[in-house]
Amino acid sequence: MQHAEVIKAEEERGAAVMPPRSISLQAVQDTVADELKEFQRYFREAMRSRVALLDKVTQYVLRQKGKRIRPTIVLLSAKVCGGITDVSYRAAALVELLHTATLVHDDVVDEAEQRRGVFSINALWKNKIAVLLGDFLLSRGLLLSLEHNDYKLLHILSDSVRRMSEGELLQIEKTRRLDIDEDTYFRIISDKTASLIAACTSCGAYSATKDPEAIDRMHTLGENLGLAFQIRDDLFDYGAVDVGKPIGIDLQEKKLTLPLIYALRSTTPAGRKPIMKIVRKKRKSRDDLRTVRQFVTETGGLDYARAKMNACVDEAREILLTFPPTPARDAMMDLIDFVVLRQQ
Repeated sequence: MQHAEVIKAEEERGAAVMPPRSISLQAVQDTVADELKEFQRYFREAMRSRVALLDKVTQYVLRQKGKRIRPTIVLLSAKVCGGITDVSYRAAALVELLHTATLVHDDVVDEAEQRRGVFSINALWKNKIAVLLGDFLLSRGLLLSLEHNDYKLLHILSDSVRRMSEGELLQIEKTRRLDIDEDTYFRIISDKTASLIAACTSCGAYSATKDPEAIDRMHTLGENLGLAFQIRDDLFDYGAVDVGKPIGIDLQEKKLTLPLIYALRSTTPAGRKPIMKIVRKKRKSRDDLRTVRQFVTETGGLDYARAKMNACVDEAREILLTFPPTPARDAMMDLIDFVVLRQQ
């Protein structure tokens, strides 16, 4: 099948999953509002320390509440699969501890001074404390699982952390060589992003049922949801949606994402040459970014990426429909829609 036919077929397949409505994350979270409050108690307790400096830093982290998307996914997955238990709360806390640890370490690696509009840990307390905080959060997550014999949860999340690390390193390797093809791109985002979302759905399911088939289905749902989430982010980088933030960050870092990968594949060697010359530049001007965006748009890269995103969402929705209808399933369906309709 030719690429144009692939786009048309996947757009038609994905059209059914793009409802003409706006969805707020708050509306989704209202379904588990009480449970999120209980999760917050678990999370706060897990971050306590008798070391004054460490407690001061963790209190700063706790004040930056964030969106709590991942704990929401854990709790909704548990509700879809039978109901929330104490294991569900520990799973949600474990996910958030590990996720927060990776963000703290990422800020050190990226030398980022802000996250979500506030100062990062390394900006306020320097790299050494930031790294040690990340280590502390990882250890608290491990202990939270071991203290309650939640070995399955620990296995699921440990595998996710392994995949996230491998995905980051593979992206670094491929970015240096600028030889990322579509298969490699999906391997990278599956490991970097989708693995943690899949861990959320798997842990939530496991906390509510011991049916391996149901847990596997929720894992696959999470993988597809994570892939769609990352492709949406990649579309933001090309200004596909006006989110009020600078575009071209991936291009500045020489990261080849799906829209550009498809566009480069779909043009002639002569057409690729000037674009790759821009990609290889250490610093890109606004004109450079505009040129690449125009190239990607005219070559069908944005449309192709949207079609792939919709196909992932479509599969996630189809899997979700195999579970009994409940308010939790409806909320999870809205969350799936939110991933591709979100504006940031």
